[in-house]
Amino acid sequence: MFEQLGLIGCGLMGGSFALAMKRAGLVKRVVGYSKSPSTTERARQMGVIDVEAPSALLAVSGADVVLLAVPVAATEATLKAIRHLVTHKMLIMDVGSTKRDVVDAARRVLREHASSFVACHPVAGKEVSGVDHADADLYHGKQVILTPTERTDAEKVQRAVHLWEALGSHVQQMTPEAHDAAFAAVSHMPHLIAFALMQSISSQPHGKEFLSLAGPGFRDFTRIAASDAKMWRDILLANKQELLEQCSAFRRSLQAMELMIETGNGDGLEEVIDKASQTRANWRMGPGRK
Repeated sequence: MFEQLGLIGCGLMGGSFALAMKRAGLVKRVVGYSKSPSTTERARQMGVIDVEAPSALLAVSGADVVLLAVPVAATEATLKAIRHLVTHKMLIMDVGSTKRDVVDAARRVLREHASSFVACHPVAGKEVSGVDHADADLYHGKQVILTPTERTDAEKVQRAVHLWEALGSHVQQMTPEAHDAAFAAVSHMPHLIAFALMQSISSQPHGKEFLSLAGPGFRDFTRIAASDAKMWRDILLANKQELLEQCSAFRRSLQAMELMIETGNGDGLEEVIDKASQTRANWRMGPGRK
């Protein structure tokens, strides 16, 4: 049981975390702050938070657990805003989709108190954003990746593990570098492809006509193209190096298939498609897959 959650960012991710903690009986009081006062007010009206804080600093005053639910590009500025009230007793976590930049920011800003920071990435979300879509079940059954470093206090890591598990999440640990390499491939690159495909079609003279004929397969494939633009701008830029490596790998595969189509290499195409189908089938058989 925590006495007080200091929530910075009362949107979908932060709001869902607060609701989940409340429902599980893990916290007595939630003090929240968002950059937009109307968001903070709405969060209080919905019962997501109990008290509205006028600043990020005051949101963490008296807190024994703090969650930064802000865009990854805002992490360093947010840590600077709260560092004067950070203590070794606090457990501080984030929910960012990139980890190396977040961990580096915590080291720079928090210094000796960086041991209290446990970088987290809940692999959960929706295409919609905002506190109105906060959901106490958002993290239930989902993966949460923790990326502690050699400076992270082991007791804080265990508290973070127990907290997320109490919310019904499946917790894994890895290095920030391994995390960013993996998620460049399985999250950031798919989003980039979806964005690029929509841009490619819409920019063609007959793009609107093409889109009017699209069916369920196109809808499912491009679902993530409806994601928040600013959030994904920050994520793609934050993981630039790993993402560019994935772009190169994808380009090689695409060019190889283009050549097969150009030369009429049906056997080669069938082999690539069959291998892709088998790879996906094997992935679907993994734990937690539906």
